[in-house]
Amino acid sequence: MRKNFDNFSMEQLQKMAQSPAGQQLYAMLKEQNNDQLQNAMAHAASGDMQQAKNALSDILSDPKTLVILKKLTEDAHG
Repeated sequence: MRKNFDNFSMEQLQKMAQSPAGQQLYAMLKEQNNDQLQNAMAHAASGDMQQAKNALSDILSDPKTLVILKKLTEDAHG
């Protein structure tokens, strides 16, 4: 699942983040994993996308997260 996001442009990722599923994912991550989310966002803001991915690795393997990610990728592919 995680590798699928390597195939999206930054514009597509931004659209997904603004979608209802993207907002649901963000809210869930903020509620359940705020420290990891903040760490990942700090790395992303500094341009270190690999460390951002590493910070989210546990979150991205959570079954609830995977359901929302699947919905996001399905929506993005139409």
